[in-house]
Parts: sequence; structure tokens; C-alpha cells
Amino acid sequence: MKRRNGMITLLGTLCLLAPGLRYSQAQPETDRPRGTQVHVVITDLAVQDDSELPRLSKDDISVKQGKNTLTVMQLLPARNEAASLQLMILIDDTLNPSAVGNNLNDIREFIKAQPPSAAIGIGYMANAGVNVVQQFTTDHELAVKAIRLPRGNFSSMDSPYLSLISLAKGWPQQNIRRVVLMVTDGIDRLRGETPTVSQLGPRFGGGPLGPPVYHSMPTISVDADSASETSQRYNIIVNSIYSPGIGRVARSAWDLNLGLSGLSKIADETGGECYSLGTSPLVSFKPYLDRLQKNLNNQYYLVFLADPKNKPGLQRVSIRTEKSNSEIAAPNNVWVPAAGTK
Repeated sequence: MKRRNGMITLLGTLCLLAPGLRYSQAQPETDRPRGTQVHVVITDLAVQDDSELPRLSKDDISVKQGKNTLTVMQLLPARNEAASLQLMILIDDTLNPSAVGNNLNDIREFIKAQPPSAAIGIGYMANAGVNVVQQFTTDHELAVKAIRLPRGNFSSMDSPYLSLISLAKGWPQQNIRRVVLMVTDGIDRLRGETPTVSQLGPRFGGGPLGPPVYHSMPTISVDADSASETSQRYNIIVNSIYSPGIGRVARSAWDLNLGLSGLSKIADETGGECYSLGTSPLVSFKPYLDRLQKNLNNQYYLVFLADPKNKPGLQRVSIRTEKSNSEIAAPNNVWVPAAGTK
């Protein structure tokens, strides 16, 4: 199937990370810690929701790569002049309009409540891409007006994961908070209809064994892995709200759980959260959007020194704190440039 071209044209607002996030170069060479600077956004989650979160300092954060403890250079709260945010809201066009309809008002109110510096974009997922109906804007009324009911029908290539990958690769790269909120059931209808080797069963190969035997998807879509890695590569935090879709697979407990598992996997691995009541429709999005707002209000820019390799790539890190009532949500991996590059 021919993929729709030009579906992503993100204008993005140009914002620089607040001054002071760059480590001073005035130190003597012998005293300067070794490594490559990595910038990442982390979220301080409350262990107990009814308790106030303490303010974190860089001494409260531990970053490990394997058994090695990495040097934390700076921790800056994403507040005041450093509060700039780009938030892209993605709505799946295969959603059931009657199930999600009233909840779109919760999203509209959520947008109106964002601080003036927050740039909001609205896009609809279809054809393995994103139809951006509102570019990033700080005019929140424009973003609100761009929200419509999902079409509630199929396209030629319905995969929320390929849509997310398309978005991430087309997002202009800046040192700014970049957050996605996906509203979808997470079902990969494209892979579910296109058999892969793992779906063809023990008779795969034909010949004396007979023709291939088709089976439903045995596990989470392989594109969920790719979407997670791509989001981590470009420092994008992915959150999701589960909402039922259309079609036969939307009535299949097997497919529903695979879809929800894919959304949870991406959220966990990118430092976001997946909001759902299992695979049941949500009565209201508001409690979950309130939770997301609290998370956005407790984010930090973290700068640390990683050990570069000969080639650039994602490296596994563990970011933690021992501060009371705090739990860090952060990507599982960070992008580290090759040794010798700036």
C-alpha cells in the first residue's frame, strides 16, 4: 500500500534549554569529569498521591550504567523560564466515536488549563502516519478547535506504533520537553492482517506439509519495540489513554490485551504512563489527565556524563532517587553520541 506522504509537517516552536544547563568549561582539564553530556527529561512521581513532592537537587539523583555510577552535572526543574513544553495529542481515527465522544471535552479542558508557554499540537493517526490538524501553537483555543470526533473507520495501514514512529522522526529536535499523549486502543490492525513467520504456525513452508496455517498475533506488535526505541532516541516521553476502537478485533479479548500491553510497554520505557481501567471504556478522562498534569508539573532536565562508544547509539541507564515519597520515571535508554563528537 502506498503510504501517505507529507502527513507530518511540524513547525515547532524554537526554544532553548535554560541557561546554565551546559556544564562550565572553565574548570582545569585535570579536574573535569570525563564523558559525554547527555540531556534527558525525568519525572518525579509521588509514591503516595496525597502527599506533597519534595523539590529534588542533583545530589538526590543517581544515574547508573551497569555497575558504574555516572556523574550528574545538573538538575533543573522544568518551571518558570525553563517550563517550555511541546505536547502533541494523537487521536486514533479507528476509535469508536460513541465511546470516546464525551471524553474529548476533558481533553479540551486539559488544553485550556496549560500554561501560556506550552505549545500544543493535535494529530490524527491513520495510514501509518499522522495527519497534523493543528501545528504546535501557544494559542490554546486554536488547539481546542482542532479536536474532532475520530472517523471511526479503517485506513489502508492502521498502526498506532508506525504513526508514532512517523511523528518522532519528523519532530524538529530541540532541547525542550517533548511529550506525546496518545488516545488509542493500541491494536496493530496492520500487522494483525499481514501474516509474519511467527503467525504462520508449524506448517509454514508449504510442500508436503501443506499450505501455511494462519494464526492471530502471538505477542505485542514488533512495531511497539521500534516505536519505543525511536521515541527514546529523540527524547520523547509517551503517555497514553486507552479507549476502545472499532471492528472485530476490538471485541477480541486477545487483541485488546495485546494492544493495551503495547501501550504500557512504550509508556514504561520512555518515562511516561499508560492510563486505563484494563480494556474497559473510561467513564471520564479527567482523573487521568489530572494525573498527567501533576506529572508535567514535576519534571526536570537532567544532565549527566555517559561513557561514549565508538558508534552512537542507545545505552541502558538506571535513574533513581532515595528521596522520601519520590519515584523517578525516566527512559530506559538514552542516546549517547560517538566518542570524540560534540
